Amino acid sequence: MNRALTVHDLVFCGIALATGLLVAFLSRTLLRWLAGHAKRTRWSGDDVIVDALRTVVPWAAIAGGAASAAAVLPLTRTIQHTVNQCLTVLLIFVVTLSAARVVAGLVQSVTSARSGVAGSATIFVNITRVLVLAIGFLVALQSLGISIAPMLTALGVGGLAVALALQDTLANLFAGIHILASKTVQRGDYIRLSSGEEGYVEDINWRQTTIRALSNNLVVIPNGELAKSNMTNFMRPEQQLTILVQAGVAYDSDLEHVERVTLEVVAEVMTGITGAVPDHEPAVRFHTFGDSRIGFTVILGVGEFSDQYRIKHEFIKRLHRRYREEGIRIPAPTRTVALQQGAVLIPQQRVSDGAVQGGASALHD
Repeated sequence: MNRALTVHDLVFCGIALATGLLVAFLSRTLLRWLAGHAKRTRWSGDDVIVDALRTVVPWAAIAGGAASAAAVLPLTRTIQHTVNQCLTVLLIFVVTLSAARVVAGLVQSVTSARSGVAGSATIFVNITRVLVLAIGFLVALQSLGISIAPMLTALGVGGLAVALALQDTLANLFAGIHILASKTVQRGDYIRLSSGEEGYVEDINWRQTTIRALSNNLVVIPNGELAKSNMTNFMRPEQQLTILVQAGVAYDSDLEHVERVTLEVVAEVMTGITGAVPDHEPAVRFHTFGDSRIGFTVILGVGEFSDQYRIKHEFIKRLHRRYREEGIRIPAPTRTVALQQGAVLIPQQRVSDGAVQGGASALHD
């Protein structure tokens, strides 16, 4: 201390600290009021900015009050310098965290607003947050008088070794960036991989993609594997899709009547079941003279992939009931067996040994 501590020093120190606390309280109250107005706007970016300022401004006022109090006290130059450095580092730390929150929030807002980017793709948010925190850390070191040039040089030299050691991690990172940049997958898409995994995309982060199967289980796939795999996206280029239901009727059926009844059932299902597409044009296509029936395909429209199971379920139930009411037969598979004395001839079919022996025995009797 350059001189003795007096009562006036303590009074001025208390006034400085109280002023900083008062400014912090008033600024926080004002920013809370601004946050209420920001929530009523359509742009979500102002919410992020005001929320960050609610953290930065009060801490800056407190740090300013503490710095003023330290300047009033008769401290030595070394202690004064140390206090100023501590307050500066504290302020840089608070500003860095707030800046990281603001930038990450804005990136999240932009990705949510754009239809071609996954709304919850945390890879962009995480990369942005890490970059801002790294810059803040370097600025804090520089404010403490620590030269960051050797550190940057060492990072540049060691970057090659790190890249070699983290080949898989970096491959997944850049694969995730490539997936998002190509706009082939976004949150909510239902995808199926050539390896068999399928489900709704929950998130794409810096290392892996998480999909939720219809069983509500989470499947975690490395981004590199996802980028190399053959993938079917059932939500692109549009969410609506068509499904095929195979059916068949007896040879003695009136096919015109069958087609008309089937289309009526399709129209009933399309307008009465949740997830169907009412304006989808139904179609019935006969295609096969089978062993015991004439086969045909019914084409239905569904709103999205998981709706097809409910729509198929209701369609088959209603079609079966309607066929029974109209007298349209759906024959069971049958086999024609030609029997001769001492031999069994089965054209283009095979039956079990028990069936053959039983037929021969009946012929002999």
